[in-house]
Amino acid sequence: MPFKQLPFHMLVICFLLGCATVAVAQKPAEVIVGEARIEQLYDRVEVLGTLRANESVDITATVTDTVTVIHFEDGQRVNRGDILIEMTSEEEHAQLEEELSTFSEAEKQYNRLTPLVARGAASKSLLDERERELSTAKARLRAIESRLQDRLILAPFSGVVGLKNISVGALVEPGDVITTLDDDTIMKLDFTVPAIHLAALERGIPIKARSSAYTSREFEGTINSIGSRIDSVTRSITVRALIDNQERLLKPGLLMTAELLKNMRDAIVIQEEALIPSGKTNFVLVVDASVLPQKAVRREVQIGVRRCGEVEIVQGLKAGELVITHGAMRVRPGQELTILSVDSGGQPLENLLSGKKEGAAQ
Repeated sequence: MPFKQLPFHMLVICFLLGCATVAVAQKPAEVIVGEARIEQLYDRVEVLGTLRANESVDITATVTDTVTVIHFEDGQRVNRGDILIEMTSEEEHAQLEEELSTFSEAEKQYNRLTPLVARGAASKSLLDERERELSTAKARLRAIESRLQDRLILAPFSGVVGLKNISVGALVEPGDVITTLDDDTIMKLDFTVPAIHLAALERGIPIKARSSAYTSREFEGTINSIGSRIDSVTRSITVRALIDNQERLLKPGLLMTAELLKNMRDAIVIQEEALIPSGKTNFVLVVDASVLPQKAVRREVQIGVRRCGEVEIVQGLKAGELVITHGAMRVRPGQELTILSVDSGGQPLENLLSGKKEGAAQ
């Protein structure tokens, strides 16, 4: 039917429908936006490592003898130089008294002869003989003191002792493990890193470590040293990090999962909800604040690393620009916008929409 032959009432209806469509198209879209902000980012490399004490040693004896006194309890904290074990030393003490007497007599003879030689009343050779006897007595005294010291087992450094493996009266031989001693104020975490990350490894890089023993805790540390060789089989290198352990929660031998934080940088970050993927390309709807009323502009962006709820923007955005995080599916490029609220991240959606509800109530 030709257009001019349409009834008049049909023409009116078509005109009204067209006006309604235009009115709907021009209605501003209500959206929630988020700001592109600069944050410190890093690349994560996940590794497995085993804890070691800062200093660790098996306490053992250097001589064969029986234990007379034990000066520590299981799990006790000791300081460097504290006596841990005393061993039988009656014979050595008797020999010490004998050598002290010999040394004292040799010293007297030497001191008595020295002024006589100066006046010419005694020969120099006799003085040399007395000096030799004094030196011999002094050396024998040091030897017996050393033997006595071997029967006192001291803590070589401050730390915590383990379980006792001996009792008073037990015969201890060299190599017998009496107990263990660990300096656990700082823990060493040893782990291997694939060689492809070698260029990014350096001292001072931070790490974050977790253990199944403390599921709610995260322990921070830094890389202290890097191995000098790459394993030819696994193509990995051993790295050691130091973790502060002032709370004494961590124990040697504990298995930990660590995140190596490399390539620290300041990067532009937006909320992940703002991304509009299209094949291999990503877009965002940016709020054009240069015009009034504000309008939506579709812009292609290049993304970097992702983390929980956020994504790095490598190219396509500037810090401070606003992007649509909620309501983007109802917005067309060039459409006018009504901003309900600015999402700073982590806020419930109902709180972000509260501005709209309050406006409707008024």
